[in-house]
Amino acid sequence: MDLGLRDRVYIVTGATRGLGFATARALVDDGARVVVTGRSEERTAKAAAELGGLPQAIGVAADNADSGAAERLVAAAVSRFGRLDGILISVGGPPAGSVVGTEDDAWRDAFESVFLGGVRLARAAANAMGDRTGPAAGGEGVIGFVLSVSVQQPIGGLAISNGLRPGLAMTAKTLADELGPRGIRVLGLLPGRIDTDRVRELDALAADPAAARAGSEAGIPLQRYGTPEEFGRVAAFLLSPAASYLTGLMVPVDGGAIRSI
Repeated sequence: MDLGLRDRVYIVTGATRGLGFATARALVDDGARVVVTGRSEERTAKAAAELGGLPQAIGVAADNADSGAAERLVAAAVSRFGRLDGILISVGGPPAGSVVGTEDDAWRDAFESVFLGGVRLARAAANAMGDRTGPAAGGEGVIGFVLSVSVQQPIGGLAISNGLRPGLAMTAKTLADELGPRGIRVLGLLPGRIDTDRVRELDALAADPAAARAGSEAGIPLQRYGTPEEFGRVAAFLLSPAASYLTGLMVPVDGGAIRSI
C-alpha cells in the first residue's frame, strides 16, 4: 500500500529514541522527509544520521518547554525542505508520583513542556501549513499528538500524566474542529505498554520489575508489550494521505488493554 508520503515533510519531536524515532524511521522509509528533534544536540544529530541524513532528515536540538522552539522548528523545516505537511508532537513522560505527593513546581514544569509546549508546536505548525484546501496547496496537513492511554483511564503512580494528557486530548479535538475547514487534520495516539526506555524505567520502580512487567502483560489481550516499530507504523499511516478522512480521533496503540469501546 502506498501511503502517499513521498517528499512530504514532517517535524517529529522527541525523536532521538523510542516512539518518536520509530515514527521518523517509518516516515523516511516510505519516502517522507523529516526534521527530528530532541533536547540533546548530540543525540539529535545522531538520530538524523541514522535516518540517512540529508536529503531525508535533519536534526534540530530543541526543548518543547522553550517558548521559541516551535517557531524555530517550523522555520528549519521550511528553510531546508521548502514546505511543511505535518507534525508529530511527542514529549517525554512527566515524573512519576501521586497527586498529593507531587509539589507545585513539578506540575508547572510538566504543564510547560507537555501541555503548553504541545499547544505552541501545534499552533506554529498550523500557521505554517496555512489553508490546504486549494488545488495548489499540496494536499492536506496533519497534526498528531503522542499522548497515552491515561487519556481514557488513569495509570497508577502517574498523577501528572493522568492530569495533563486528557486535557491535551480535548484540545486536540477542539483543534480538529478549528482546522478541519482549512484541510488540516488533528488526531492523537494513545500508546499503552510499549517496550521503550520510559516504560522500562517505570517498571524498574517496582520492588520486582520482572513481576511488574509480567503483571502488566497479563492484562493485555495480546499478552506482551508492543514494540516502538509497531507504534511507528501506525503513526506513519495516520500522518499520511492514506488516512485523509480521519480527524478528531484518539487511536489506542495498546494491544487491546483499554477495555472500553
